[in-house]
Amino acid sequence: MVHPVDPYVVETLKSMIGKYVVLETTRGRIDGCVVDSKPDHVILDVYGKKFFVRISEIVWIMPN
Repeated sequence: MVHPVDPYVVETLKSMIGKYVVLETTRGRIDGCVVDSKPDHVILDVYGKKFFVRISEIVWIMPN
C-alpha cells in the first residue's frame, strides 16, 4: 500500500526537532523528543529508545 506524503506534517515535525511532542497515532499515544523527520516517518527518542512512527499513522501532534 502506498501512502501519499503530507508535506505540511513533515515540515511541522522538522520544525520540532529537539523538542518534546505528544503524537496520537492509530495505535495509541507516544510522547518523546523528535530526533528527525523524513517524508514517510518521524523518529522519536522515548527515554533513550528510538521509535520510528509512520507519518500516515499520526492523527494529531501536540508540543509538550
